[in-house]
Amino acid sequence: MQVTMTVNGETQSHDVEARMLLVYYLREVLGLTGTNVGCDTTSCGACTVLLNGESVKSCTMLAAQADGEEITTIEGMASSEGVLHPIQEAFREHHGLQCGYCTPGMVMAVASFLKEHPDPTEAEVREGLEGNLCRCTGYHNIVQATLAAARAGALAP
Repeated sequence: MQVTMTVNGETQSHDVEARMLLVYYLREVLGLTGTNVGCDTTSCGACTVLLNGESVKSCTMLAAQADGEEITTIEGMASSEGVLHPIQEAFREHHGLQCGYCTPGMVMAVASFLKEHPDPTEAEVREGLEGNLCRCTGYHNIVQATLAAARAGALAP
């Protein structure tokens, strides 16, 4: 089936199998490998992307369900000149990563979270990111990075 969507500001149109998951469309068809596959069951959040500005786990969403929608992946967060998005910069400054596997999904979840909670408390950040897992248990620095991004007024692209 034909799907057309805007991914990181560019219109994409491809023929895909009806059962193709959005995460595999992004990774295999578009070559956007920053979106990771972790569990295939929506448990870990490594595959989180923004769908019309809202975080979704792309491992359990069909590419066909995103037809006509706007998708932002981790590759779409930095500027075209390579300047990090303020959320990415906060993760870098506050060491909000360890192995880095969860980081793209965390950044995308934070972008959606801060859109709805621009001035969160630490408890709100912890609750808001509970759907994204860090297997290295780096939550403290992820929370600190999120709070720093909020203080900097970071919003999703």
